[in-house]
Amino acid sequence: MSIFKRNKIWHTDFSVHGQRFRASLNTTDWREAQARQKEMIAQANAGKLTAKSRSLCKVGFTQAAEQHVEERKANLATRTIQTEQERLKPLKKYFQQTSLARVSCDMLRHYIAERKKAGVANKTVNLEIGVVRSLLKRAKRWHLFEDEIKPLPVKHQVGRALTDPEKEWLERMASRNPSWQNARAAMVIAFNTTMRSCELKGLRWADVEFDQKTITVRHSKTDAGRRVIPLNAPAWEMVLQLRERAARIGANLPQHYVFPACENGKIDPCKSQKSWRSAWRNLTKSIDCPGCGLVQKPAKQCRRKRCRADIQGLKSPTTNLRFHDLRHHAITALAESQASDQTIMAIAGHVSREMLEHYSHIRLDAKRRALDYLAKSVEKGEADKRYVTKDDTNARNTAGANELTA
Repeated sequence: MSIFKRNKIWHTDFSVHGQRFRASLNTTDWREAQARQKEMIAQANAGKLTAKSRSLCKVGFTQAAEQHVEERKANLATRTIQTEQERLKPLKKYFQQTSLARVSCDMLRHYIAERKKAGVANKTVNLEIGVVRSLLKRAKRWHLFEDEIKPLPVKHQVGRALTDPEKEWLERMASRNPSWQNARAAMVIAFNTTMRSCELKGLRWADVEFDQKTITVRHSKTDAGRRVIPLNAPAWEMVLQLRERAARIGANLPQHYVFPACENGKIDPCKSQKSWRSAWRNLTKSIDCPGCGLVQKPAKQCRRKRCRADIQGLKSPTTNLRFHDLRHHAITALAESQASDQTIMAIAGHVSREMLEHYSHIRLDAKRRALDYLAKSVEKGEADKRYVTKDDTNARNTAGANELTA
């Protein structure tokens, strides 16, 4: 074990369990160099310092991040890799070629402050710091930060269950614009199966069993999401409509996607549709003019020149409704139907009671009906114990005396 100086910077050279470590201590101060060497030796003894992690610490942040993502590709889904690469973009822009060995708590705090100043949500910032945490764990350095860098507070968005009028409004609006055809079809199936957006996009015709009227979910967010779902009448009718459309465009082979990709008017049934976000956003925000009935976005006046009615105060009851809320609604409806927890979890693909409680938000009317029923039961039980009239009291007292005499 030794400490030596090179270009006025102190370096260390030591071995632990037969493994040699040579590294810069990044200081010109002798006392500080000794302290940093002790810390490195302690990390090596605790298994928090390896030769490979040290090599990762030497390269710039951008190169280290790309290397880390490349190493994990074999164990992660394609979509997860894409998401992580998106989260790395602002991180690469900020840290650039700063080596992981020079990343400090102050730098992470400054990054968080800059992202907050730019108006980025707390949840997004936490996800980005999560990528940094994964990278620093790989470099055996996160233990230096975990006590200092804490997640920002996040307001957890609870799922929304629609009321009957809201559901009717959504279904009526969806049928009035042909450009919302895919969003409407996905909505109907989600309402009646609890399927997620990713599950619908990954659905192929080979996954639809026409004899049994079932859908097999083979690709889901989790392993528990793989399941077989029987189709009720509305879902089955929509599947048949999609099948007819697929036959017309030659996209009905088993390997073809139920929701095929469509770019620049060209349909590719061998690729799945990436998103119906724009159609869904327009669908949930749109209103119909009370004067002429034209479906349109909220505005001050109706866009039809012959009408020009004042629509400034009109707002869709489904504004800000997420597509994932359809899953919440379906699970809530199942819970209100008094289906057993096991049945709901088998349909929705949950693995725990906690997840079921997270998704199932029994609506206020259902709770009120249950409590009203409880109140009626209590009142009935008390009525059985009360003496309604003077004659009832006398009759009961007489009956009691006769029993004693006998």
